[in-house]
Amino acid sequence: MNYKQIYEEWMNNPYFDEETRKELAAIAGDEKEIEERFYADLEFGTAGLRGIIGAGINRMNIYVVRRATQGLANYIKKQGGEEKGVVIAYDSRRMSPEFSEEAALCLAANGIKAYRFESLRPTPELSFAVRHLGCIAGINVTASHNPPEYNGYKVYWEDGAQITPPHDSGIMGEVKAIADLSTCKTMDKEDAIRQGLYVTIGKEVDDVYIEELKKLVIRKDCIEKYGKDIKIVYTPLHGTGNIPARRVLKEIGFENVYVVPEQELPDGEFPTVSYPNPEAEEAFTLALKLAKEKDADLVLATDPDADRLGVYVKDSKTGEYITLTGNMSGCLLADYEISQMKEMNGSLPEDGALIKTIVTSNLADEIAKGHNVQLIEVLTGFKYIGQQILNFETTGKGTYLFGFEESYGCLIGTHARDKDAIVATMALCEAAAYFKSQGKTLWDAMVDMYDKYGYCIDAIQSVSLKGIEGLAKISEIMETLRNNTPAKIGKYDVLSARDYKADTIKNLATGEVTPTGLPSSNVIYYDMSESAWLCVRPSGTEPKVKFYYGVKGTSLEEAQKLSKELGEDVLAMINKML
Repeated sequence: MNYKQIYEEWMNNPYFDEETRKELAAIAGDEKEIEERFYADLEFGTAGLRGIIGAGINRMNIYVVRRATQGLANYIKKQGGEEKGVVIAYDSRRMSPEFSEEAALCLAANGIKAYRFESLRPTPELSFAVRHLGCIAGINVTASHNPPEYNGYKVYWEDGAQITPPHDSGIMGEVKAIADLSTCKTMDKEDAIRQGLYVTIGKEVDDVYIEELKKLVIRKDCIEKYGKDIKIVYTPLHGTGNIPARRVLKEIGFENVYVVPEQELPDGEFPTVSYPNPEAEEAFTLALKLAKEKDADLVLATDPDADRLGVYVKDSKTGEYITLTGNMSGCLLADYEISQMKEMNGSLPEDGALIKTIVTSNLADEIAKGHNVQLIEVLTGFKYIGQQILNFETTGKGTYLFGFEESYGCLIGTHARDKDAIVATMALCEAAAYFKSQGKTLWDAMVDMYDKYGYCIDAIQSVSLKGIEGLAKISEIMETLRNNTPAKIGKYDVLSARDYKADTIKNLATGEVTPTGLPSSNVIYYDMSESAWLCVRPSGTEPKVKFYYGVKGTSLEEAQKLSKELGEDVLAMINKML
């Protein structure tokens, strides 16, 4: 059927509820809107669904969620895992409770026990709960940091990480095989509870999760001495981080935690920001105002599902608050955690590893060299870091020390297999206490790290391209770069071009081609002269194409200048392609 026929089917089939049909009747004369909603199924990608809430096959609604869950249930049965159950969490977004309940009832109707959290919980706790409860899979209803009109549906496998091969393609295949939405199963909630197929969970998992985090504190002595003196401003950005972040900080000994009152309570409208992303400067407007009032040492923000952490730190010399990018905070935590493990234990494991993604700062490479540990590079997406942890466990070779990606996400410990902003909040506050014991601030520690390992500065430019035309333009940009490697970008010579989709690395001087060694992915990476680099990839969560880049200077000031110049050159390159 074409999109008009599918629209008419939704309008006239009594399977779809009255509210859905009313919503669709309201767009009856809007041909473009009908096409946008019905031209294709909302794609079940490598981790699940993400899209705008609304009626239609290309939107997030109970019918699309039910179809995704039916496909997951079919796959679980084929794997013989139905006896283990599935744990379900959700965030503060519009329709999150409804979508999570829809998923639970579909699983129950398929004879698979659903463990659903009683109220909103952070993504890392869902990842933890999958393994803690011994489930075959997990579902998290969240669109992370997307604007309020979005919601999503992430699928986790029994190792606690988002699905990777072969489970991702297996589940996607089962979802795509469902052509008739009315064949997806559901059941009455009371019947599901009575049959033991719908179980509500909460405090019993919270308590164990928080205890696991507290075990990861390394310098309790510094917190005991300085925790009461450090002032912390925190905002959960209307999301899931408020209760667990405040709880863990209080229980380990930080007494001066000030929560931004306007952003404390869950609210799927995100009324104080246009974009609830700790990468965005506007997300910190209220927090920085409070920080100045309280003379805070650091300012922290978690995104709505609390897997990303944004950071501002105070420069005691100027009194100004300086933002740390995800690369900066990730490198600071990596160096702190690894150095303290070594100091407290006397040595590091011989097979210790620091893991980063391909778009993450080369400063991580220098940190790994400095500590004489292995650096492992993986594709963008924290699930690939989780995959490495699983490989360490199954082979007995490799010890996970730290993993992070540039998009403000890291994992300390292996209690979860996704990025965890709650443990990162705890660790960064611990680091602040440790450096205070050395007479330093976190900004002093950051500058020291640059002085020690090199002045690597990294940044990103991105372009939003929405709708059908936007997807086509993103594809065009990637193919243009894939087929026309530039000889220079700004003042830098392009030395090699990595095409992760074709699994090739081409040396531009010799013409030699070698494999990337990583799974296929729609990513182009240019290694350039003077240790500069540029990487281009479509976002996996938003209608954007992202341009990541990095430089290395002889001083922090020079590196910042070089980064600004390369950023302007990248922007000019983007504008030529639009």
